[in-house]
Amino acid sequence: MAARSPKTGPADDRDWYAWHAPYDDPDSGLSRRLSWVRDRIRVALDEAPPGAVRLISLCAGQGRDVLGVLPGHPRRDDVTARLVELDPRNTAVAAREAAAAGLRKVEVVTGDASRTSAYASLAPADVVLACGLFGNMSDAGIERMIGCCTQLCATGGTVVWTRGRQARGAPDLVPRICAWFEERGFERVWVSDPEYPECCGAHRFTAVPAPLEPDATIFIFTPYRPEA
Repeated sequence: MAARSPKTGPADDRDWYAWHAPYDDPDSGLSRRLSWVRDRIRVALDEAPPGAVRLISLCAGQGRDVLGVLPGHPRRDDVTARLVELDPRNTAVAAREAAAAGLRKVEVVTGDASRTSAYASLAPADVVLACGLFGNMSDAGIERMIGCCTQLCATGGTVVWTRGRQARGAPDLVPRICAWFEERGFERVWVSDPEYPECCGAHRFTAVPAPLEPDATIFIFTPYRPEA
């Protein structure tokens, strides 16, 4: 669950493999956020209609969210999943974990998660994970990506997303993010308590998905500024 794409630009020198280290601290904010994301994946799978379930994860990192749920979930064999991540160190971890759990229908792809072509054969999906992305985009970029979610998500499907409430010192954008989803045919399912600086939300798509634009750009990251 890391935000990583060629669209980050030349100023981005983050090590997205090392970025995962706080997950090993059960008291870290990332661990708390991960627990929320996993809970929302479980709920989405529990509520999915009988039959095949399609799941896509954008900037999947090491897949700790999906791979922390699927092995023990009763719907595991119904799920065909694609986890897209650029850093090959992270995809190696995810692929190893998926193989160890016997998840033969989980595909780990080393590639550009910002292109619609990465999801062409699975979209619209029943579960869409957009975790670790919104904190790396401009406000306009977030709104655009939410618009693209109407192509990625099936009717009745769920988008699980995250965004720090104090990302880069800016005002809390979570209410606007919820509004952008809800203006585009999504209904709010759950949003984490505002007392925490991390935020996870889940929105269910109630409209008809738009056709997936071929090889279009879903998002562009803004340059990383560690001082911000």
